[in-house]
Amino acid sequence: MYYNAVKDAKSEIKEIIMNALGRLVGEGAIPAEPLPVFQVTIPQDSAHGDFSANAALVSAKVLKTNPRALAQQIVDAAELYGTSFDKIEVAGPGFLNFFLGGNWFSNVVANTLSLGDDYGKTDLGKGKRVLVEFVSANPTGPMHIGNARGGAIGDCLASLLTAAGYRADREFYINDAGNQVDKFGNSLSLRYMQICSEAGQKTAEKFPETEAFTEAVFNDTETFPMPEDVYLGQDIIEHAKNYYDINGAALADKPEEERKKALIEYALPINEARLETDLLKYRIKYDNWFKESSLHESGAVADVIEHLKKGGHTYEQDGALWLKATELGGEQDFVLVRSNGFPTYIVPDIAYHYNKLVTRGYDRAIDVLGADHHGYVKRMRVCLKAMGLDESRLDAVICQMVMLVRDGVQVKLSKRSGKAITLTTLLDEVPIDNARFFFNLRDANTHLDFDLDLAVEESSKNPVFYVQYAHARICRILEKMAEDGVKYEGKDVSFSEEAELALIRKIAEYPELINEAAEEYSPFKLTKYIYELAQIYHKFYDSCPIKDAEENVKLSRLALCAASKTVIKNVLTLLKIDAPEKM
Repeated sequence: MYYNAVKDAKSEIKEIIMNALGRLVGEGAIPAEPLPVFQVTIPQDSAHGDFSANAALVSAKVLKTNPRALAQQIVDAAELYGTSFDKIEVAGPGFLNFFLGGNWFSNVVANTLSLGDDYGKTDLGKGKRVLVEFVSANPTGPMHIGNARGGAIGDCLASLLTAAGYRADREFYINDAGNQVDKFGNSLSLRYMQICSEAGQKTAEKFPETEAFTEAVFNDTETFPMPEDVYLGQDIIEHAKNYYDINGAALADKPEEERKKALIEYALPINEARLETDLLKYRIKYDNWFKESSLHESGAVADVIEHLKKGGHTYEQDGALWLKATELGGEQDFVLVRSNGFPTYIVPDIAYHYNKLVTRGYDRAIDVLGADHHGYVKRMRVCLKAMGLDESRLDAVICQMVMLVRDGVQVKLSKRSGKAITLTTLLDEVPIDNARFFFNLRDANTHLDFDLDLAVEESSKNPVFYVQYAHARICRILEKMAEDGVKYEGKDVSFSEEAELALIRKIAEYPELINEAAEEYSPFKLTKYIYELAQIYHKFYDSCPIKDAEENVKLSRLALCAASKTVIKNVLTLLKIDAPEKM
């Protein structure tokens, strides 16, 4: 069962207006003309009505009359008996302001409590299959803060789409082939050979523990120099040292490519396992981990090249194979296969998206990408068009940069390692609830200043603490009242105080918010909504006494507390954030 009080009310208003206009036509008061589409909105100030329609404003020209006069005609012809509304008023140049009756508010609370965990869910997606791919960090090192933001956004987006009636799956694309892995192998080989050297052996004797040895090598750039075009992280030293501890210098005399292959085969699975472990700690569990290497092994990459050739979408120039991107709406042509015969990164990516949309049959693919991928999305859509697909089936969420701030100053380094702060080092400092909430505080396409001090502060200034406290406060109220023998048990409720009505209006918005956020791929709307709901609840709590109220008022307010608790918990559950009962 789906319940959307706001959507139903808007539909009811349109029916009231159209029926009134029909009566006016029948009476000969207005001509029978096709009318333009009109909008029903929610005014910012409830004093101007619970809903407002611009039907008279947009129809007056067609009907050759004054908008305000037409609005009054509609009010006079409207029938409200049996509807959710008590009255309609004409405002300004001809707006129609609708005021809800008490039954609507009571029904919102009753339905929220009846649906419980299912309140807010909608059927917008009609069961369509959507694949949300996010993070997809190279398995050549730890995840950085950008991955942390993309992880929180992507995971919450998948939950949001599921709540909106889609069948949303989560996927991590493992780039275990290509230039990044080759660079990973070069880095491992260089560090391994340094460890096998005389200087490496002396350092190992001086620092027998792996962590101390790794730190010593990392900091001694004079004895252990590394070129700029390799990975310089401590994790590379750690892998090389651990391999050496197990196998000794067995690879030292082997050809370079053989040594690199052995080190990659040892280290890459360890990194992949670490990625999964770190993401599980972050409460992200993927439905599938998809390896780029599988596309090469299955022949899918080669098939893409042949498909594009046969379709007449390629040409050769300077020994390389190019895509005629400009003929397909692209800004410029680009290389598919280099003159050395190796495909560029875009080819396996085409194969991957073809696999998503054709081989596995997803209705839509959503990629959550970093700030530097705007051009990539346009290019990939051109490629899908060349493959004969509807390019609109690919959508992307671009996550802008994150700046960590402490004491009002940007933080660039981790105190613990001297390196850029990673997901794991962040979670050592900031609770997971807070990190996931903060990364969803802003629209993905806006820059985010992550205030480390605020993120750990236990006060109303911290938005996640503020929301969780509202939930805990409600739990305590319900518990205390139950101890006194007072408990709402499904009896009729009624509401009249503005603080009550304001809270119910906010609760009623939730299903529509799910639809809106799902359509816009904007999970940040959830954090914005739940913070506003907490604010309105606290105002209600301060102005509407419960314990000393008369019996029906007391039970009604307890029901409203329980409904508020339901919504707060449902939103936090979508965000994978705890809803504590005590704080």
